[in-house]
Amino acid sequence: MAAPGATTSSEVSAHDAVVRTFPERLGHPAPLWMLFMTEFWERFSFYGMRWALTLYIVAQFFNGDHAGEGWANRTYGAYLALVYAAGLFGGFIADRLIGHQRSILTGAVVMGSGLFVMMIPNQQVFILGLALVIIGNGLFKPNISTMVGELYTQGDRRRDAGFTIFYMGINLGSFFSPLITAWFASVLTDTPLVQNYKVVFAVTGIGMILSFLWFWFGRRQLHGIGAPPTDAGSTRTLGLVALYLVAGVPLTYYLIAQLGATALAWILGILFIGLAVMLLIEGAREGAVARDKVIAMLIIFVFNVLFWMFFEQAGSSFNFLAEKIVRRDFGAWEFPVGWFQSVNPLAIIAFAPIVAWVWVSMGARDVEPSIARKFGLGLIFNGFAFLLLMFALTYLVDAGQKVPFWTLFMVYVIQSVGELCLSPIGLSMVTKLAPARYVAFAMGGWFLSVANGNNLSGLFASEVSGETGMTVASALSGYTFGFWSLVGSGVVLFLVSPLINKLMHGVR
Repeated sequence: MAAPGATTSSEVSAHDAVVRTFPERLGHPAPLWMLFMTEFWERFSFYGMRWALTLYIVAQFFNGDHAGEGWANRTYGAYLALVYAAGLFGGFIADRLIGHQRSILTGAVVMGSGLFVMMIPNQQVFILGLALVIIGNGLFKPNISTMVGELYTQGDRRRDAGFTIFYMGINLGSFFSPLITAWFASVLTDTPLVQNYKVVFAVTGIGMILSFLWFWFGRRQLHGIGAPPTDAGSTRTLGLVALYLVAGVPLTYYLIAQLGATALAWILGILFIGLAVMLLIEGAREGAVARDKVIAMLIIFVFNVLFWMFFEQAGSSFNFLAEKIVRRDFGAWEFPVGWFQSVNPLAIIAFAPIVAWVWVSMGARDVEPSIARKFGLGLIFNGFAFLLLMFALTYLVDAGQKVPFWTLFMVYVIQSVGELCLSPIGLSMVTKLAPARYVAFAMGGWFLSVANGNNLSGLFASEVSGETGMTVASALSGYTFGFWSLVGSGVVLFLVSPLINKLMHGVR
């Protein structure tokens, strides 16, 4: 899955200054394939249980009452938001305290523990499991991507291809995991489906065990990349890491269980404003050009929030839509709800080369869209997906209050095209526009904008479901709002793009 945190070749490390020689495998440093499989199994775990979260919450903790959809959607949005927010702290811990290798191993253990804890059929324990997954992912996700860049020296032309291969590991893990876990949920036992959701968490927990073992035995290939700093075993260092774990898990639990998505939206919003002010101050110190670039970057960040607010219906309201309103039966066989989650990574794999070719072709003719207009296209394509839902919910509803299977399938495909227009250039944009001393901090702003969007996605999904659960009418009303919000913001971004381009001072 082309997640917003996907790594680009611009994410390189100071370790590039150290020349290392690796044996090659298929034309690339051999450790690349070890990192590929480590990330494959981590993404298998992350996305393998993502489709089941909201469905499980309603089935297990609300006894199947559709009135629980709102709380389930808000919890899902808060969970995703905190996953990206935790990455800010996890990256700091790896860079300054224990190194990338130990951070990945620790994160794998914490994430895996959380997945197994989620199997316990108690609402508070379930949220504790989510908190463990969030804190563990914060230690794991930002750091494995960084090490890919450290396998190549500056100027190595294989770097982009290496990141592409690694990115395929993300998408392959995202593609296969819903297929496998949804199959287990439907056939493994004769117990009710609510019990089989626990099988999903067990299977994804095993995936994290495989990720841990793959990295544990393969890290010797790295020749010191991501090794812990010399003082990693000091009492102070271990104390700070322990504090992150001991304080981070209950704090995350509290944010989900007690404050909820609405309060979290305020907290994330305030954090985003504070980060924006700090970046503006630093940009102003570097001069008018740097200040203008920061302003342009922050404008894009705001539109990025809108994109992910509606894109992340994939794991929340679209699940309830698939379960209740989409016709999934093909004779005696029914298409599992979870399998819809594999459409996005499949579409990314299929369309990424095409979109890349389009940009290169347009660039050769000097008509390639600017960064702002690519973001605008991403928003508009996302909006077209909601337009298709509007059409289906208005004209294609049958006597059983169902819409055709192909409509939701194509929604995921259209959203994926929008994602390709927007997400791959986001991190690259940050490295081009951020003040020189604050690139990493600005990257945190990117992740924070994604976190804000993800949290808002849960709040929006709860409105789509309404107080009594999703209906054709509530879905049509909510998705109509989504269409106008996305297309309207995309058009606005197209209109103001000349101003943004001027603020970027030639950056493309």
